[in-house]
Amino acid sequence: MNSETMTIRQMCDTFGVTPRTLRFYEAKELLFPQRVGQKRLFTKRDRARLKLILRGKRFGFSLEEIRQLLDLYYKGDSQLHQLEQTYDVARTRLKDMEQQRAELDSAIDDFQDQLKWLEEMIVSMGTTRKAG
Repeated sequence: MNSETMTIRQMCDTFGVTPRTLRFYEAKELLFPQRVGQKRLFTKRDRARLKLILRGKRFGFSLEEIRQLLDLYYKGDSQLHQLEQTYDVARTRLKDMEQQRAELDSAIDDFQDQLKWLEEMIVSMGTTRKAG
């Protein structure tokens, strides 16, 4: 192993993922580690790709969306096409997340109203029981 590559254990420790996760991403053709016997050696390219995969997952992109965006890197246009596609997908995802947040905020408001009503019912029933 040289300083340019990392073992699966080093990748797991560095990125907080499991070996199973790395093998899964490899099976999905998101990562392409070098094989030396039974060992997988991850290059700087793999590390950069994993960082983007994890960021994409955090933002709610599907693995297929992530794979397609990563594949655009090799179009030969100085990444312009990749950046444009990423921007379009990201804008759509942000709009979806904002809609989900609005729906969640509404549900939280309704839930708080229900809890307040329940609290009032408990207080009134407790007072009635104690008085009677």
